[in-house]
Amino acid sequence: MTSFLRPGLAPRLIRNARLPVSLVEGARLSPDREGLALADLLLDGGRIAAIRPAGEEPTGDGIDMRGGQVWPLFVDLHTHLDKGHIWNRAPNTDGTHATAARTVAEDRKAHWRRDDVARRFDFGLRCAHAHGTGAIRTHLDSYEPEQAATSFAVFRDMAAEWRGRMVLQPVVMARLDHYAGARGRELLRLAAETGGALGGILKMDAPTPEGVDAGLDRLMTLAEAEGLDIDLHIDETDDPASGQLERLAEAVMRNRFRGRVTAGHCCSLSMQSDAEAARVIGKVAEAGIAIVTLPMVNLYLQGRTPACSPARTPQWRGLTRVHELSAAGVTVAAASDNCRDPFFAYGDHDVMEVFREFTRIAHLDLAYGDWVGSVTRNPARIMGVAQGRIATGMTADLILFRGRGMSELLARPQSDRAVLRQGRVVETTLPDHAELDCLSEPQPV
Repeated sequence: MTSFLRPGLAPRLIRNARLPVSLVEGARLSPDREGLALADLLLDGGRIAAIRPAGEEPTGDGIDMRGGQVWPLFVDLHTHLDKGHIWNRAPNTDGTHATAARTVAEDRKAHWRRDDVARRFDFGLRCAHAHGTGAIRTHLDSYEPEQAATSFAVFRDMAAEWRGRMVLQPVVMARLDHYAGARGRELLRLAAETGGALGGILKMDAPTPEGVDAGLDRLMTLAEAEGLDIDLHIDETDDPASGQLERLAEAVMRNRFRGRVTAGHCCSLSMQSDAEAARVIGKVAEAGIAIVTLPMVNLYLQGRTPACSPARTPQWRGLTRVHELSAAGVTVAAASDNCRDPFFAYGDHDVMEVFREFTRIAHLDLAYGDWVGSVTRNPARIMGVAQGRIATGMTADLILFRGRGMSELLARPQSDRAVLRQGRVVETTLPDHAELDCLSEPQPV
Protein backbone atom coordinates (compact mmCIF):
# COMPACT_ATOMS: atom_id res chain seq x y z
CA MET A 1 0.00 0.00 0.00
CA THR A 2 1.62 3.26 -1.14
CA SER A 3 0.29 6.50 0.34
CA PHE A 4 -0.36 9.53 -1.85
CA LEU A 5 1.49 11.57 0.81
CA ARG A 6 5.10 11.01 1.78
CA PRO A 7 5.80 9.61 5.25
CA GLY A 8 7.05 12.18 7.72
CA LEU A 9 4.93 15.03 6.37
CA ALA A 10 3.29 17.03 9.21
CA PRO A 11 0.71 19.36 7.62
CA ARG A 12 -0.61 22.42 9.46
CA LEU A 13 -3.76 22.55 7.31
CA ILE A 14 -5.97 19.95 5.64
CA ARG A 15 -8.49 21.75 3.48
CA ASN A 16 -11.46 20.81 1.30
CA ALA A 17 -11.92 17.53 3.17
CA ARG A 18 -15.22 15.72 3.43
CA LEU A 19 -15.81 14.70 7.05
CA PRO A 20 -18.46 12.26 8.36
CA VAL A 21 -20.45 14.80 10.39
CA SER A 22 -21.68 12.25 12.92
CA LEU A 23 -18.06 11.75 14.01
CA VAL A 24 -17.22 15.45 14.31
CA GLU A 25 -17.34 17.38 17.60
CA GLY A 26 -16.62 21.06 18.19
CA ALA A 27 -17.79 22.37 14.82
CA ARG A 28 -21.07 23.23 13.15
CA LEU A 29 -21.15 21.49 9.80
CA SER A 30 -24.12 20.88 7.52
CA PRO A 31 -24.19 17.29 6.26
CA ASP A 32 -25.20 16.33 2.76
CA ARG A 33 -27.49 13.38 2.08
CA GLU A 34 -24.61 10.96 2.77
CA GLY A 35 -23.79 12.56 6.11
CA LEU A 36 -20.66 14.33 4.83
CA ALA A 37 -19.59 17.98 4.93
CA LEU A 38 -16.71 19.91 3.40
CA ALA A 39 -14.38 21.30 6.04
CA ASP A 40 -10.88 22.54 6.78
CA LEU A 41 -8.81 21.07 9.62
CA LEU A 42 -6.12 23.11 11.36
CA LEU A 43 -3.43 21.02 13.08
CA ASP A 44 -0.98 22.21 15.69
CA GLY A 45 1.46 20.21 17.81
CA GLY A 46 0.03 16.90 16.64
CA ARG A 47 -3.51 17.88 17.64
CA ILE A 48 -6.61 19.20 15.91
CA ALA A 49 -6.61 22.92 16.64
CA ALA A 50 -9.80 23.84 14.77
CA ILE A 51 -12.49 22.44 12.48
CA ARG A 52 -14.18 24.95 10.18
CA PRO A 53 -16.43 24.89 7.12
CA ALA A 54 -14.35 24.69 3.96
CA GLY A 55 -13.15 28.02 2.57
CA GLU A 56 -13.04 29.96 5.82
CA GLU A 57 -9.27 29.50 6.10
CA PRO A 58 -7.00 31.51 3.77
CA THR A 59 -5.37 29.44 1.07
CA GLY A 60 -1.83 28.48 2.02
CA ASP A 61 0.49 25.62 2.66
CA GLY A 62 -1.21 22.37 3.49
CA ILE A 63 -2.97 19.43 1.93
CA ASP A 64 -5.82 20.06 -0.46
CA MET A 65 -8.03 16.98 -0.25
CA ARG A 66 -10.16 18.13 -3.23
CA GLY A 67 -13.20 16.66 -1.58
CA GLY A 68 -11.58 13.43 -0.43
CA GLN A 69 -12.77 12.05 2.89
CA VAL A 70 -11.01 12.27 6.27
CA TRP A 71 -11.92 9.80 9.02
CA PRO A 72 -10.60 9.15 12.51
CA LEU A 73 -8.52 6.00 12.98
CA PHE A 74 -10.46 2.74 13.02
CA VAL A 75 -11.23 0.84 16.21
CA ASP A 76 -11.34 -2.94 15.66
CA LEU A 77 -13.46 -4.27 18.51
CA HIS A 78 -13.33 -8.03 17.91
CA THR A 79 -10.26 -9.83 16.60
CA HIS A 80 -8.29 -13.03 17.24
CA LEU A 81 -4.65 -12.03 16.80
CA ASP A 82 -3.44 -15.25 18.44
CA LYS A 83 -5.20 -17.36 15.77
CA GLY A 84 -4.25 -15.28 12.76
CA HIS A 85 -2.28 -16.42 9.72
CA ILE A 86 -2.23 -20.18 10.27
CA TRP A 87 -4.24 -20.97 7.12
CA ASN A 88 -1.25 -22.32 5.16
CA ARG A 89 -0.62 -25.02 7.76
CA ALA A 90 -4.22 -25.41 9.02
CA PRO A 91 -6.79 -24.87 6.24
CA ASN A 92 -10.50 -25.42 6.80
CA THR A 93 -11.29 -28.33 4.49
CA ASP A 94 -15.06 -27.79 4.31
CA GLY A 95 -15.54 -24.19 5.48
CA THR A 96 -17.82 -25.07 8.39
CA HIS A 97 -17.70 -23.64 11.89
CA ALA A 98 -17.27 -27.12 13.43
CA THR A 99 -14.25 -27.91 11.27
CA ALA A 100 -12.77 -24.47 12.00
CA ALA A 101 -13.02 -25.01 15.76
CA ARG A 102 -11.51 -28.49 15.56
CA THR A 103 -8.69 -27.42 13.24
CA VAL A 104 -7.75 -24.45 15.42
CA ALA A 105 -7.70 -26.64 18.54
CA GLU A 106 -5.36 -29.10 16.83
CA ASP A 107 -3.07 -26.34 15.60
CA ARG A 108 -3.08 -24.65 19.00
CA LYS A 109 -1.90 -27.78 20.77
CA ALA A 110 0.71 -28.55 18.11
CA HIS A 111 2.22 -25.12 17.41
CA TRP A 112 1.19 -22.26 19.68
CA ARG A 113 4.45 -21.72 21.48
CA ARG A 114 5.47 -18.22 22.50
CA ASP A 115 7.55 -17.43 19.40
CA ASP A 116 4.90 -18.75 17.02
CA VAL A 117 2.11 -16.69 18.58
CA ALA A 118 4.31 -13.60 18.82
CA ARG A 119 5.33 -13.68 15.14
CA ARG A 120 1.75 -13.95 13.93
CA PHE A 121 0.43 -11.46 16.48
CA ASP A 122 3.00 -8.85 15.46
CA PHE A 123 2.32 -9.46 11.76
CA GLY A 124 -1.37 -8.76 12.31
CA LEU A 125 -0.62 -5.58 14.25
CA ARG A 126 1.64 -4.27 11.50
CA CYS A 127 -1.10 -4.87 8.94
CA ALA A 128 -3.68 -3.09 11.10
CA HIS A 129 -1.29 -0.20 11.78
CA ALA A 130 -0.62 0.31 8.07
CA HIS A 131 -4.35 0.30 7.28
CA GLY A 132 -5.11 2.94 9.92
CA THR A 133 -6.33 1.18 13.08
CA GLY A 134 -5.81 2.95 16.38
CA ALA A 135 -7.18 0.42 18.86
CA ILE A 136 -7.78 -3.34 18.85
CA ARG A 137 -9.55 -5.71 21.20
CA THR A 138 -8.32 -9.28 20.74
CA HIS A 139 -9.75 -12.46 22.19
CA LEU A 140 -7.04 -14.84 23.42
CA ASP A 141 -7.69 -18.59 23.48
CA SER A 142 -7.48 -19.63 27.14
CA TYR A 143 -9.04 -23.07 27.05
CA GLU A 144 -5.90 -24.71 28.45
CA PRO A 145 -4.13 -23.05 31.42
CA GLU A 146 -0.73 -23.35 29.76
CA GLN A 147 -2.01 -21.71 26.57
CA ALA A 148 -3.63 -18.90 28.54
CA ALA A 149 -0.32 -18.17 30.25
CA THR A 150 1.56 -18.20 26.93
CA SER A 151 -0.90 -16.01 25.02
CA PHE A 152 -1.19 -13.43 27.79
CA ALA A 153 2.60 -13.31 28.08
CA VAL A 154 2.76 -12.51 24.36
CA PHE A 155 0.05 -9.92 24.81
CA ARG A 156 2.02 -8.17 27.55
CA ASP A 157 5.08 -8.02 25.31
CA MET A 158 3.08 -6.65 22.38
CA ALA A 159 1.23 -4.09 24.49
CA ALA A 160 4.56 -2.76 25.74
CA GLU A 161 6.14 -2.73 22.27
CA TRP A 162 3.16 -0.98 20.64
CA ARG A 163 2.43 1.48 23.44
CA GLY A 164 1.95 4.93 21.96
CA ARG A 165 1.15 3.55 18.53
CA MET A 166 -1.92 1.40 19.15
CA VAL A 167 -4.18 0.66 22.11
CA LEU A 168 -4.46 -3.09 22.74
CA GLN A 169 -7.06 -4.74 24.93
CA PRO A 170 -7.31 -8.51 25.62
CA VAL A 171 -10.33 -10.69 26.29
CA VAL A 172 -10.16 -14.10 27.94
CA MET A 173 -11.52 -16.70 25.50
CA ALA A 174 -12.69 -19.59 27.69
CA ARG A 175 -15.65 -21.86 28.26
CA LEU A 176 -18.26 -20.68 30.73
CA ASP A 177 -17.47 -23.53 33.12
CA HIS A 178 -13.77 -22.59 33.15
CA TYR A 179 -14.62 -19.67 35.42
CA ALA A 180 -15.30 -21.94 38.38
CA GLY A 181 -12.88 -22.38 41.28
CA ALA A 182 -9.13 -21.75 41.16
CA ARG A 183 -9.08 -21.78 37.36
CA GLY A 184 -11.61 -18.99 37.23
CA ARG A 185 -9.59 -16.92 39.67
CA GLU A 186 -6.49 -17.36 37.49
CA LEU A 187 -8.37 -16.21 34.38
CA LEU A 188 -9.61 -13.23 36.37
CA ARG A 189 -6.04 -12.39 37.35
CA LEU A 190 -4.81 -12.53 33.75
CA ALA A 191 -7.53 -10.14 32.60
CA ALA A 192 -7.18 -7.78 35.54
CA GLU A 193 -3.39 -7.47 35.19
CA THR A 194 -3.60 -6.60 31.49
CA GLY A 195 -6.59 -4.26 31.51
CA GLY A 196 -8.66 -6.88 29.76
CA ALA A 197 -12.17 -8.29 29.85
CA LEU A 198 -13.69 -11.66 30.67
CA GLY A 199 -15.34 -13.56 27.85
CA GLY A 200 -15.51 -16.70 25.81
CA ILE A 201 -18.32 -19.04 24.87
CA LEU A 202 -21.38 -20.35 26.73
CA LYS A 203 -20.19 -23.94 26.52
CA MET A 204 -20.31 -26.37 29.43
CA ASP A 205 -20.26 -30.10 30.06
CA ALA A 206 -23.88 -31.33 29.90
CA PRO A 207 -25.29 -27.78 29.76
CA THR A 208 -28.74 -27.00 31.14
CA PRO A 209 -30.55 -23.65 31.19
CA GLU A 210 -30.04 -23.53 34.94
CA GLY A 211 -26.35 -24.33 34.57
CA VAL A 212 -25.85 -21.60 31.97
CA ASP A 213 -27.64 -19.09 34.20
CA ALA A 214 -25.46 -20.07 37.17
CA GLY A 215 -22.35 -19.81 35.00
CA LEU A 216 -23.29 -16.32 33.82
CA ASP A 217 -23.98 -15.26 37.41
CA ARG A 218 -20.54 -16.52 38.45
CA LEU A 219 -18.88 -14.74 35.51
CA MET A 220 -20.51 -11.45 36.43
CA THR A 221 -19.59 -11.82 40.09
CA LEU A 222 -15.94 -12.29 39.12
CA ALA A 223 -16.00 -9.36 36.69
CA GLU A 224 -17.75 -7.10 39.20
CA ALA A 225 -15.13 -7.86 41.84
CA GLU A 226 -12.34 -6.43 39.66
CA GLY A 227 -14.37 -3.84 37.74
CA LEU A 228 -13.92 -5.71 34.45
CA ASP A 229 -16.08 -5.70 31.35
CA ILE A 230 -17.50 -8.81 29.67
CA ASP A 231 -17.35 -9.72 25.97
CA LEU A 232 -18.90 -13.03 24.89
CA HIS A 233 -19.37 -14.99 21.67
CA ILE A 234 -23.13 -15.47 21.49
CA ASP A 235 -25.47 -17.49 19.24
CA GLU A 236 -22.97 -18.08 16.43
CA THR A 237 -25.41 -20.50 14.85
CA ASP A 238 -28.46 -20.69 12.60
CA ASP A 239 -30.52 -22.35 15.38
CA PRO A 240 -33.37 -19.93 16.27
CA ALA A 241 -33.83 -21.75 19.59
CA SER A 242 -30.24 -21.16 20.76
CA GLY A 243 -31.42 -18.41 23.10
CA GLN A 244 -28.03 -17.32 24.46
CA LEU A 245 -28.55 -13.61 23.83
CA GLU A 246 -31.77 -13.54 25.82
CA ARG A 247 -30.18 -15.45 28.71
CA LEU A 248 -27.28 -13.01 28.72
CA ALA A 249 -29.61 -10.00 28.84
CA GLU A 250 -31.59 -11.54 31.69
CA ALA A 251 -28.37 -12.30 33.58
CA VAL A 252 -27.15 -8.71 33.24
CA MET A 253 -30.41 -7.40 34.67
CA ARG A 254 -30.65 -10.09 37.34
CA ASN A 255 -27.15 -9.31 38.60
CA ARG A 256 -27.48 -5.55 38.07
CA PHE A 257 -24.07 -5.79 36.47
CA ARG A 258 -22.45 -2.36 36.20
CA GLY A 259 -19.69 -3.09 33.68
CA ARG A 260 -19.95 -2.91 29.91
CA VAL A 261 -21.23 -6.10 28.28
CA THR A 262 -20.65 -6.89 24.61
CA ALA A 263 -22.19 -9.76 22.65
CA GLY A 264 -20.49 -10.83 19.44
CA HIS A 265 -22.05 -12.55 16.41
CA CYS A 266 -25.69 -13.08 17.58
CA CYS A 267 -26.37 -14.73 14.21
CA SER A 268 -29.44 -16.74 15.23
CA LEU A 269 -31.36 -13.56 15.99
CA SER A 270 -31.94 -13.26 12.25
CA MET A 271 -33.39 -16.78 12.14
CA GLN A 272 -36.08 -16.00 14.71
CA SER A 273 -39.52 -14.65 13.84
CA ASP A 274 -39.90 -10.88 13.82
CA ALA A 275 -41.97 -10.99 17.01
CA GLU A 276 -39.50 -13.22 18.84
CA ALA A 277 -36.52 -11.14 17.74
CA ALA A 278 -38.24 -7.91 18.81
CA ARG A 279 -38.82 -9.35 22.28
CA VAL A 280 -35.16 -10.34 22.63
CA ILE A 281 -33.93 -7.01 21.26
CA GLY A 282 -36.08 -5.23 23.84
CA LYS A 283 -34.28 -7.10 26.61
CA VAL A 284 -30.88 -6.38 25.07
CA ALA A 285 -31.67 -2.67 24.99
CA GLU A 286 -32.95 -2.71 28.57
CA ALA A 287 -29.80 -4.51 29.75
CA GLY A 288 -27.54 -2.04 27.92
CA ILE A 289 -25.68 -4.76 26.01
CA ALA A 290 -23.63 -3.66 22.99
CA ILE A 291 -23.60 -5.84 19.88
CA VAL A 292 -20.64 -6.42 17.58
CA THR A 293 -21.35 -7.99 14.23
CA LEU A 294 -18.62 -9.78 12.26
CA PRO A 295 -20.01 -9.54 8.73
CA MET A 296 -17.21 -11.07 6.67
CA VAL A 297 -16.54 -14.06 8.90
CA ASN A 298 -20.16 -14.97 9.47
CA LEU A 299 -20.88 -14.61 5.75
CA TYR A 300 -18.07 -17.13 5.25
CA LEU A 301 -19.06 -19.62 7.95
CA GLN A 302 -22.83 -19.57 8.25
CA GLY A 303 -25.13 -21.45 5.91
CA ARG A 304 -22.50 -24.01 4.97
CA THR A 305 -23.53 -27.55 4.14
CA PRO A 306 -21.52 -30.52 5.47
CA ALA A 307 -18.82 -31.81 3.17
CA CYS A 308 -20.73 -35.09 2.70
CA SER A 309 -23.78 -33.25 1.28
CA PRO A 310 -24.26 -31.88 -2.23
CA ALA A 311 -23.12 -28.29 -2.61
CA ARG A 312 -25.90 -25.80 -1.88
CA THR A 313 -26.09 -22.04 -2.35
CA PRO A 314 -26.34 -20.39 1.09
CA GLN A 315 -29.75 -18.92 1.79
CA TRP A 316 -28.80 -16.37 4.45
CA ARG A 317 -25.95 -13.96 5.21
CA GLY A 318 -25.06 -14.94 8.76
CA LEU A 319 -25.71 -11.37 9.88
CA THR A 320 -27.56 -10.33 13.02
CA ARG A 321 -30.43 -7.82 12.93
CA VAL A 322 -28.29 -4.69 12.96
CA HIS A 323 -30.99 -2.28 11.77
CA GLU A 324 -33.52 -3.42 14.34
CA LEU A 325 -30.94 -3.37 17.14
CA SER A 326 -29.81 0.14 16.26
CA ALA A 327 -33.41 1.37 16.01
CA ALA A 328 -34.00 0.04 19.54
CA GLY A 329 -31.13 2.15 20.87
CA VAL A 330 -28.57 -0.67 21.08
CA THR A 331 -24.96 0.30 20.35
CA VAL A 332 -23.85 -1.68 17.28
CA ALA A 333 -20.26 -2.10 16.10
CA ALA A 334 -18.70 -4.05 13.23
CA ALA A 335 -15.28 -5.69 13.38
CA SER A 336 -12.89 -7.89 11.44
CA ASP A 337 -12.84 -11.04 13.66
CA ASN A 338 -10.58 -13.76 12.22
CA CYS A 339 -7.90 -13.32 9.58
CA ARG A 340 -6.39 -16.09 7.45
CA ASP A 341 -7.19 -18.90 9.86
CA PRO A 342 -9.70 -21.78 9.72
CA PHE A 343 -12.58 -19.47 10.69
CA PHE A 344 -11.90 -17.16 7.72
CA ALA A 345 -9.52 -17.83 4.86
CA TYR A 346 -9.08 -14.18 3.91
CA GLY A 347 -8.75 -10.72 5.43
CA ASP A 348 -5.90 -8.30 6.05
CA HIS A 349 -6.84 -6.55 9.33
CA ASP A 350 -8.30 -3.71 7.26
CA VAL A 351 -11.37 -2.20 8.90
CA MET A 352 -12.23 -0.27 5.73
CA GLU A 353 -12.74 -3.66 4.09
CA VAL A 354 -15.02 -4.57 6.98
CA PHE A 355 -17.06 -1.39 6.56
CA ARG A 356 -17.23 -1.75 2.78
CA GLU A 357 -18.52 -5.33 2.99
CA PHE A 358 -20.78 -4.54 5.96
CA THR A 359 -22.39 -1.77 3.92
CA ARG A 360 -23.08 -4.13 1.02
CA ILE A 361 -24.18 -7.11 3.08
CA ALA A 362 -26.45 -5.21 5.48
CA HIS A 363 -27.80 -2.54 3.08
CA LEU A 364 -26.42 0.42 5.00
CA ASP A 365 -26.37 2.64 1.91
CA LEU A 366 -29.56 4.56 2.75
CA ALA A 367 -28.13 5.95 6.00
CA TYR A 368 -24.34 6.10 5.79
CA GLY A 369 -24.20 8.78 8.46
CA ASP A 370 -25.80 6.45 10.99
CA TRP A 371 -23.27 3.68 10.36
CA VAL A 372 -19.81 5.24 9.97
CA GLY A 373 -19.64 5.10 13.76
CA SER A 374 -19.86 1.29 13.71
CA VAL A 375 -16.11 1.01 13.04
CA THR A 376 -14.98 4.18 14.84
CA ARG A 377 -16.99 5.93 17.58
CA ASN A 378 -19.11 3.00 18.79
CA PRO A 379 -16.31 0.46 19.32
CA ALA A 380 -14.20 3.19 20.95
CA ARG A 381 -16.95 3.80 23.49
CA ILE A 382 -17.32 0.09 24.14
CA MET A 383 -13.57 -0.26 24.71
CA GLY A 384 -13.51 2.89 26.80
CA VAL A 385 -10.83 4.60 24.69
CA ALA A 386 -10.71 8.23 23.54
CA GLN A 387 -10.72 7.50 19.82
CA GLY A 388 -13.12 7.19 16.91
CA ARG A 389 -13.98 10.92 16.66
CA ILE A 390 -12.71 14.09 15.00
CA ALA A 391 -12.79 16.82 17.63
CA THR A 392 -11.03 20.02 18.52
CA GLY A 393 -8.24 19.27 20.98
CA MET A 394 -7.98 15.60 20.10
CA THR A 395 -4.81 14.04 18.76
CA ALA A 396 -4.65 14.33 14.97
CA ASP A 397 -4.96 10.58 14.35
CA LEU A 398 -6.62 10.56 10.95
CA ILE A 399 -7.05 8.59 7.73
CA LEU A 400 -7.11 10.51 4.44
CA PHE A 401 -8.91 8.90 1.50
CA ARG A 402 -9.08 9.98 -2.13
CA GLY A 403 -12.69 8.78 -2.33
CA ARG A 404 -15.07 11.72 -2.17
CA GLY A 405 -18.66 10.52 -1.91
CA MET A 406 -19.48 7.15 -0.40
CA SER A 407 -19.75 5.45 -3.80
CA GLU A 408 -16.17 6.43 -4.61
CA LEU A 409 -14.94 5.54 -1.13
CA LEU A 410 -16.46 2.06 -1.20
CA ALA A 411 -15.97 1.25 -4.89
CA ARG A 412 -12.20 0.81 -4.48
CA PRO A 413 -10.05 -0.54 -1.62
CA GLN A 414 -8.54 2.96 -1.05
CA SER A 415 -5.14 1.29 -1.02
CA ASP A 416 -3.36 4.64 -1.35
CA ARG A 417 -4.89 6.10 1.81
CA ALA A 418 -2.65 8.28 3.98
CA VAL A 419 -2.54 7.68 7.74
CA LEU A 420 -1.67 10.46 10.17
CA ARG A 421 -0.67 9.64 13.73
CA GLN A 422 -0.15 12.60 16.03
CA GLY A 423 -0.42 14.82 12.97
CA ARG A 424 2.36 13.14 11.00
CA VAL A 425 2.03 10.90 7.92
CA VAL A 426 3.29 7.41 8.78
CA GLU A 427 4.65 4.58 6.64
CA THR A 428 1.87 2.35 5.32
CA THR A 429 3.85 -0.41 3.62
CA LEU A 430 2.26 -3.74 4.46
CA PRO A 431 4.34 -6.67 5.72
CA ASP A 432 5.01 -9.46 3.21
CA HIS A 433 3.18 -12.75 3.81
CA ALA A 434 6.48 -14.48 3.03
CA GLU A 435 7.68 -13.38 6.48
CA LEU A 436 5.55 -16.18 7.93
CA ASP A 437 6.87 -18.95 5.67
CA CYS A 438 9.17 -20.05 8.46
CA LEU A 439 6.11 -21.11 10.49
CA SER A 440 4.83 -23.57 7.90
CA GLU A 441 5.30 -24.83 4.38
CA PRO A 442 2.54 -23.45 2.12
CA GLN A 443 -0.21 -25.96 1.44
CA PRO A 444 -2.49 -24.48 -1.25
CA VAL A 445 -6.01 -25.85 -1.16
